[in-house]
Amino acid sequence: MSSTGAPTSAPKNTPEHTPKNSADDGGAQPPLPEVCQGFLAFLEVEKGYSPATVRAYATDLEQFAAFLVRRGKALGDFDSIARDDATGFLAELHRQRQKKSSMARKLSTLRSFFRYLLRHRMIAQSPLAGLRNPRQEKRQPRALNVDQASSLMDAPARPGPEGMRDLALAELLYGSGLRISEALSLTVDDIRADRGFVRVRGKGSKERLAPLSEAAKLRMAEYLKEREGLGGADAQALFLGARGGPLSRREAQRILERLAQAAGVGQGVHPHTLRHSFASHLLQAGADLRSVQELLGHSRLSTTERYTHLDMRRIMEVYDKAHPYSDQSGTARPDSGEEPSGDKK
Repeated sequence: MSSTGAPTSAPKNTPEHTPKNSADDGGAQPPLPEVCQGFLAFLEVEKGYSPATVRAYATDLEQFAAFLVRRGKALGDFDSIARDDATGFLAELHRQRQKKSSMARKLSTLRSFFRYLLRHRMIAQSPLAGLRNPRQEKRQPRALNVDQASSLMDAPARPGPEGMRDLALAELLYGSGLRISEALSLTVDDIRADRGFVRVRGKGSKERLAPLSEAAKLRMAEYLKEREGLGGADAQALFLGARGGPLSRREAQRILERLAQAAGVGQGVHPHTLRHSFASHLLQAGADLRSVQELLGHSRLSTTERYTHLDMRRIMEVYDKAHPYSDQSGTARPDSGEEPSGDKK
């Protein structure tokens, strides 16, 4: 969208906006109408969304467009789209056994799109008005305990620059609490080890400064000395992949899987596992919620509150020490006739 508020045409034939084939609908997705391209450009240029996020929005719109075609409708024919089309779309996703979180994200995409149309007076009312999100199960992301995190950071890595890169990445994710997208978008100039911080570009292109742990400074210095050994075709990207270009998400995931296996901390360790561990360990050590919010780059405190859970072992330890009905508390039960264990002569 331009500074005057008019929709902006999206770049043509870019990977972010090119419709893709889908195995779910049995063929090619219908091309997105021009207004959808303007919406995607608005997200990229005005909202500052990352290419990966814009691609996700485009995929959601393509799937909804394909669903409408099967109903004899078109995404560009706004007057024909009704609320039951949105509910039917969600019902189809449910039949495909998609996660409720995925369904909620797709519905959020449609809400944003129809708000965009309302803003530009292309529709009089959103067909999604009053439609509630699917109720989601509240699941806490996995966090490593402190011993597991330490084992992962000290895991034997591959020899050469690849191994140094792997350990530097792990230290940065755990020691600074970065999102994987933030870590992979870093440049060499973003690392200010001499001043003890890294410059991070977070969601919505918001910048913040994240502290570098002493271990991260050491690992980063070792990696930067050998970084050219990866044959970096991209001179700016901090973390380089196998072919010398920027490290991909998939490569980063494989790196953590290898380190987790070498450390013996089990399966299911993802980049966000280290970010969650970073937040959980800070809170367990007494850090206040607002400070952790700033370190994580959360815009809402409610998002940070997800990290305040305690593992069941710790809950039971507190219970055993403090509750009068616990057999290990050393406190007599009410009306039991027993003396507290600490008062026995």
